[in-house]
Formats: sequence, C-alpha cells, structure tokens
Amino acid sequence: MKNILKQYATKISIVLFILIPCSILLYSDPNGITGRTRKVTTSGCGGGNCHGNSATTGVTVTITGPDTLTVNTLGLYTVKITGGPAIRGGVNIAASSGALSKVDNALKAQNGELTHSSPTSFSGGQLTFQFNYKSTTTGVQTLYATGNSCNGNGGQSGDQWNLAPDKKVTIVPLTSVSDPQEQAPNQFSLGQNYPNPFNPTTTIQYTLNTTDFTTLKIYDTFGQEISTLVNETKHPGTYSVQFNGENLSSGTYFYFLRSGGITQTKKMFLVK
Repeated sequence: MKNILKQYATKISIVLFILIPCSILLYSDPNGITGRTRKVTTSGCGGGNCHGNSATTGVTVTITGPDTLTVNTLGLYTVKITGGPAIRGGVNIAASSGALSKVDNALKAQNGELTHSSPTSFSGGQLTFQFNYKSTTTGVQTLYATGNSCNGNGGQSGDQWNLAPDKKVTIVPLTSVSDPQEQAPNQFSLGQNYPNPFNPTTTIQYTLNTTDFTTLKIYDTFGQEISTLVNETKHPGTYSVQFNGENLSSGTYFYFLRSGGITQTKKMFLVK
C-alpha cells in the first residue's frame, strides 16, 4: 500500500509541475510576444489565451515622437501605458515598413518587431518604453503598439490591455544634399540643437564628410549616458535626428557626436 501511495503522489507531482508553469507562461508572456498590434490584428492581446478577450478603455497606450523624419535618419519614440492594475506590463511595437531598434534593455527585437524582454514594473502609475525608428523610403509610414497592464499574479484574470492610436510618420528626402553618397561636404560639423531650450523634443543636425561608423549619444551632467540616437555606418551628407526628453527632468544635457576618429560635443537645455 505504501508503494502504491508513493507512486500516486509522484504522478500527482508530475501533473502539477507540468500544468502550473504552463499556465503561468501562457498568460504572463515573460519572453515577450509579437503579431499583436493593429498592423496584423485588431484583437490585440485578446483571444482567450493572453490578457483578456477585449481591449479595455481603462488602459491608455500612446506613441509619441516626431511626426516627420528625414529618410535614413533615426527618430526617438516613446510608448506610454497607463491605467489598469498597473503592477507590471508589456508591449508589442511594429511598423508598416522600416527598421525598429531598442533604446534600453526593457525591449528586444523579435520577428521584425519589438516586444518587452520581460514583464516590466510600472513606476508612478505609468510604464514607458523607448525605441528608435528609421525608414529607407519616403512617404507616410505607420507605427503601431499594443500594451498591457497586469496585476502580476501569473494568470490572465484581472489583466487589461489596449491598442495605441496609430502613429503616422512622414518620411521626407534629404534637402541639404540630393545623394549623401555622391556629394561629400568639405567638413565635419555638429550643429546646435533647435529649439534650444526645448520641451520635450528637439532636432540635432550634423554633417559628415567621410564614410565612417558614427554614434550620436546624449549624456547628463554626471556623464551618464541617457540615449543613443545614432549607432551605425554613415555616408557623407547632412543628417538630422529628433530627441525626445519627455521622461527626463529639466536641466542641462550634452550630445556627443563621434565619426571615425573625430568627435564634437554640444550643450542643450531641457526646460519643463
């Protein structure tokens, strides 16, 4: 009888081990999820196996950032989630075309889209994710996002989600040079951001006269890196990129341009 009970208890333990973790993985999406934006579906996180069957107006998801970008330049965008249980949450970001890239480790690239690298905690009743977007073609492009607000109990009960209004971005051609690979400026320069002071967005323009790996980064007065706006090989030409300081406090910030062995730094002021 002891052996029979022992075998029975073992079988029960195996069943519980299989069922409980599976349900947690199914509902909390710890590894992120894609294909849940309006680009693909209007059901978002619904379908009975995610965070509820229907979108919830109690959750607000927005995409903010520049409405216009120059072709082949990076723009900084922010997805903000508010409302709902507001304990932990996640996101799925997609674009009609072009390239998305993460700004911080809260996001990761997956299946040509961006999603949370793990469930992320709310702070002050909101959750934000920052990312860069770039398009190689002119015209109107669309950014999509779906965000969820969860209670963190490992199940779908009580979780809420919503779709963000589509963000339209107009991609315009370079105006300073018709083809940055054919017309090489005669000097390397970093322009003063405009407007300055700014709140919360500003434009930074720079000119390259050689083809080199180029980075443009933002730092605070303590030397801490705030954001990377450019991180790729660039051809000669004049470029502009948007910076959004929505989640930063008022103060002095520095932007640092490096291309090849040449660097330049300028100061800008965020006033809220």
